Amino acid sequence: MGIFLSYIFLGLSLAAPIGPINAAQLDRGIKEGFFNAWMVGVGAMIADMLYMLAVYMGVVQFLEIPIVKSFLWLFGFFILVYSGIECFIGAGKIVSKSRKSKGESYLKSFLSGFFMSLSNPLTILFWLGIYGSVLAKTVHTYDTGQLFLYSFAIFCGISIWDLFMALLASTFRKLLTAKILIIISITSGISLIGFGIYFGYEALKLLFL
Repeated sequence: MGIFLSYIFLGLSLAAPIGPINAAQLDRGIKEGFFNAWMVGVGAMIADMLYMLAVYMGVVQFLEIPIVKSFLWLFGFFILVYSGIECFIGAGKIVSKSRKSKGESYLKSFLSGFFMSLSNPLTILFWLGIYGSVLAKTVHTYDTGQLFLYSFAIFCGISIWDLFMALLASTFRKLLTAKILIIISITSGISLIGFGIYFGYEALKLLFL
């Protein structure tokens, strides 16, 4: 049980660092509420699951090919910059808690998180380094059933963090003034665009340097 809990804590540690997904969840939760913010996290988690499977199947080396990685950096650049611009546009539409939001589909929120995570080459390196080492250790120490159990524990940790972020964002939406919510949304947009510019820079380095 102690080992299972340690892997849950690992999942929490992996999800907690500030990045584009957390920024997107915060912005979506402020504008649309809990479920939209949560769906961003669920979409990102499904993408994480695909990369986790890729590491397990040993096909992640294909994603390390320079031209493939360049495409992912560029795709991530467009996704993040687009999402950041959406934050700026949406910031002007934030209304007080006494008025209803127009509402955005859960599917759009899910796809936003999914593609944001899927197009992030750092996610590949992240899972290759973290899950690759977990995989190597677990395979030599435990059987396949325990490997899936501990992989499940990692996703439990990630899920707990996603729920926390969704609750935090939706709580902000209810408690803070419209002006502060607009500032948070703009800050989230700046964060997303900043990550996008970094992705674009890395793509140019791979293509031309």
